[in-house]
Amino acid sequence: MTSGGGGRTLVAEPLDAEAFKAYGEVIDRRGTRPSHAINGGTAQRVDDLARVDTSMRGGHVGISLVRASPRSLPFRIEFMERHVRGSQAFVPLDAQRWIVVVAPRGRAPRPQQLRAFVASGTQGVNYARGTWHHPLIALDREAEFLIVDRVAEDGREDCEVCELGEEALWVGTELLHIRAAG
Repeated sequence: MTSGGGGRTLVAEPLDAEAFKAYGEVIDRRGTRPSHAINGGTAQRVDDLARVDTSMRGGHVGISLVRASPRSLPFRIEFMERHVRGSQAFVPLDAQRWIVVVAPRGRAPRPQQLRAFVASGTQGVNYARGTWHHPLIALDREAEFLIVDRVAEDGREDCEVCELGEEALWVGTELLHIRAAG
């Protein structure tokens, strides 16, 4: 995190599994895991890229689609959210780079706890249950993402929001020069 005339700026780093493991899992389509042939050998399947957590009663696994508009930089991080009843995965379908902002599970996050990552179009994330994160931030252009998460049977949304107020941070224009891992 840096400070400047316009406020504090959150410095992003390329997304990788080791740096992200405290917040969940990185889902990477690049050939880093073994695959096996299916469908009579006409397709290759890579299993278990992430574990979907829907262990709390009254919900099921849902697969959704979202289209995200690109954000202009610099971008102000004014709030964070979390889902305490299940994990939430975002897998880009046609994205280029996108930003992942997270903070540890537990009490409302403090600005110094936030971490930012630049993900490539081949990298998704699975936020662990209770991990604070900023909603989807597409860069460069409009992008579609597949979401896998817990959908409540009673229709109640599992989303707790924490406003950062005066402690809001900026994600700066240095992201224009950061390449995602790989």
